This record gives sequence, C-alpha cells and structure tokens, in this order.
Amino acid sequence: MIADSFDLSLSSPTNPGPIRFSDTTGESNSVIDLMFLCHGSDKLDNHSILPDCCLSSDHTPLIIDIPIVKEFIQSSKFTIPPNSEQETNFIKDVISNFSKLDTSHIESIDNLETTVNQLRVIVDQMWVKNAKKSRYSKHYKQWWSESCRSTLLTYRTERSHKNWKSFKLAVKNAKRLFFDDKIQEIANKSRGPWELMN
Repeated sequence: MIADSFDLSLSSPTNPGPIRFSDTTGESNSVIDLMFLCHGSDKLDNHSILPDCCLSSDHTPLIIDIPIVKEFIQSSKFTIPPNSEQETNFIKDVISNFSKLDTSHIESIDNLETTVNQLRVIVDQMWVKNAKKSRYSKHYKQWWSESCRSTLLTYRTERSHKNWKSFKLAVKNAKRLFFDDKIQEIANKSRGPWELMN
C-alpha cells in the first residue's frame, strides 16, 4: 500500500460520522474522504469532522491540530569586549599556544590543513577560556553579519526548518570569517616589523 511506503496509517476521527452528504433522494450519506497520518505518532493520531462547516459543498471538512513547539533562540552568548583585559589575555594565550605548534613539516596540502585546524582549535579554546557571558548586543557581536541578520529575519517570519538551517549556516560562516581574520591579526602582531617587510 502507498501509505505504508510513507510510514502513514489511516486516521480515526474523534467524532465518527458521514463525510459526504448526498443531495440525491434515496442515496445515503457516505464516508469517502480519508486522512492518513504519521504511523505511531502520539500527537498526530486522529482528526475531527466538521459537519457544520461544509457550506455549499457536499463534503465536510476534516481538521487536525498540529502541535508547534516554540523554538528557543539563545538571547545571550559568551563575548570578549574590545580593548578589555579579557581581550588582552585572549591574544596572549593564542600567541603563546601558536608558538608551541610544530610547523616545520608543512610539505603537503593535508599537513597544511591539519595545522590550520590546530590553529582554529586553539583560538576556540582560548575564546572559551577568556570569554564572559553577556546578553546579545550590537557592540559585542563582532562576528554578526548582514547575512546573519537577514536569515534570522526570514526564519522569524516563516518559522520553517529550512530557514532555521540557513540561519545557522550563515552564523557558522560569519564566525569562521571572523576567526580567520583574528588569526591573521594575531599572526601579524606576533611577527616583528622586519618579518612583515620581508
């Protein structure tokens, strides 16, 4: 059966009764409209018939309540305020850990990718170590981008899973670009002026 292939099962109405009302004399009312729901679901397990809402149609509407769980979007995050003691310590910790990495064997793309990933892990760990929890603020959301703003606005308007995934991807990309810039900035600070010129 087609319904089985989609893991659906025939729904039972909460108020059984006819669904099609015949306008032909002598012809009985019937049940010809069916609803199939997710098999084994404890929330989407039955529907209701609305015989008083068919208006001019000879078919009565079928209705089902779909529970929608309110999604929680975090309203606080861990930040490092610009020009703060936390930022100074963060940069010192990153430079210190960068200097301990063995970069003498970067002879292939794989080795380079491994080293870059190690750098990113260090930045992430030092961020967690030095960051403080605070409410979202335009002043502190340094990684926030126009793409983050627009995809979040789209999600809040339409509330679809697809839009939520687009928002999360935009945040991930924005953070990656932000940390890549930070890594470059820290690398430049840790090198002397003569090294930068050569």
